[in-house]
Amino acid sequence: MRVHKKIRQELLKEKLHDSPFYTDEELAVCLGVSIQTIRLDRLELGIPEVRERTKQMAEEARDKLKTIASADVVGDIIDLELGKSGISLMVVTSDMVFEKTKIARGHYIFAQANSLALAIIDASLAVTGIANIKYKVPVREGEKLVAKAEIVKKRGNKSFIWVKTRNEVQEVFRAKFIMVSQDC
Repeated sequence: MRVHKKIRQELLKEKLHDSPFYTDEELAVCLGVSIQTIRLDRLELGIPEVRERTKQMAEEARDKLKTIASADVVGDIIDLELGKSGISLMVVTSDMVFEKTKIARGHYIFAQANSLALAIIDASLAVTGIANIKYKVPVREGEKLVAKAEIVKKRGNKSFIWVKTRNEVQEVFRAKFIMVSQDC
């Protein structure tokens, strides 16, 4: 059964609003149309391809950074609400893995979570006070990691932040941070 073009385009906008990381191929499968149809619909609606959408989101989030310089962030921050939450995206590259096993070195996964936790703090200076971390499954070269951070509690100058990192299938890492902030 074919879906009317206007309905299909509304469904396309909804899908991308819920998750802007859908590729044209994934959208084609979801909506039961060809990849070319998705590309034509995106073009008509003025929606850029996934790489451009991610880049735009990262640039918008980078402008909001207060505690950490954008060059110090590991991964690309694509959503940031200071004092509340943030989302970071990182693709595991060949220089991030052990040569023999092609499994990601843990410090890259930790650094993504830690820099995201620092980035969501609404202060000019913050440091990591405590980190409780758990690596849940090995991460391999080529995997796309999405880290989501949320401030769950504040007490004085301390922010309690939970970060959960997922690949396309499951949670691979989690961290609970206590960040200590000061305004200079």
